[in-house]
Amino acid sequence: MTATATNTAMPPIRRIVTGHNAEGSSVFEDDGASPAQKTVAERPGYRVTNLWRTGPEDDVNTPDSISEHKGVLPPAGGTVVRIIEWPAEPEDPAELRQLMDKTFAAMYPDAHRDVKPGEHPGMHTTDTVDYAIVLEGEIVAIMDKGETVMRQGDVLIQRGTSHAWANRSGKPVKMAFILVDSKRS
Repeated sequence: MTATATNTAMPPIRRIVTGHNAEGSSVFEDDGASPAQKTVAERPGYRVTNLWRTGPEDDVNTPDSISEHKGVLPPAGGTVVRIIEWPAEPEDPAELRQLMDKTFAAMYPDAHRDVKPGEHPGMHTTDTVDYAIVLEGEIVAIMDKGETVMRQGDVLIQRGTSHAWANRSGKPVKMAFILVDSKRS
């Protein structure tokens, strides 16, 4: 099971990148689909679009390196911004578990998963601070103890906690994520 290129049924996420020309004036350097869009063949409607990443030594002129990005985590000491779109999840727990296993194997092998019986099979932990913003739709944010429904415009600040996302709305959802590398004290 491997991640594949962009699903043509879903319009690409537009990425606009700015910079400076030789005279020092601000310009648009790139305007179009991100070169780092991936889907999971067994999960139609699920797409991750990585848009930009930074490393610890990057400055405002560091060239684009998003095509080199792998997994969920940002580079050590860096950041990554992405948009994730996913369909409603199946009601059958066995089917949901299979989808989560395939999705994590293909897209997020670096996420720590230790799913306990009765937990949502998407539970995972990362050593990051994440800003999760609902762009379209509705999603359930799940913690070890409790869950809450998030709607368009809601923002969750995830601070290295075990968490999962459940799309129980019956409709697609689109979220923006900004992950900042962090450490545990």
